[in-house]
Amino acid sequence: MLEFDILTIFPNIFDSYFSESIIKRAQKRKLVKIKIHNLRDYTTDKHRTVDDAPYGGGAGMVMKVEPIYKALHALKSKIQNPKSKVILLSPKGRQFNQRLAERFSNLDRIILICGRYEGVDERVSKFVDKKISIGPYVLTGGELPVMIIVDVITRLIPGVIKKESLEEETFSF
Repeated sequence: MLEFDILTIFPNIFDSYFSESIIKRAQKRKLVKIKIHNLRDYTTDKHRTVDDAPYGGGAGMVMKVEPIYKALHALKSKIQNPKSKVILLSPKGRQFNQRLAERFSNLDRIILICGRYEGVDERVSKFVDKKISIGPYVLTGGELPVMIIVDVITRLIPGVIKKESLEEETFSF
């Protein structure tokens, strides 16, 4: 079973998408497990602040390193299997494609960090294995890209959809 851990400040965005259709069936069959983690739960102030001015200056606000670090630390302490990756969604990342999805579908666990605002504090880069983008454009956050990535990877897991369907697809390599 492939486990997805999604770190976000908007956990409710995922409810309807992941509770329908093929992804819902994959979860019921225990082929995938999707856990949503609210980064605000890893803050220490009463306002549950997740953003701040960029460390070193710059325009806008970035997501703070502390909540992301604490969430990753909590999740990684539970990971026994080395077949896991931490992925940051970023317009600066490598473009996600079918070949990359196929590689990721062989992992046991994927932790996906949804950026927001002007991105995440650059220090977060030390804790991620890959930065991934879904295209050459900027979105308001990483939640939509995460849904796309989870969808693409999930359908590649044996038993989620029929093998014949995968073999006849346009983007098969």
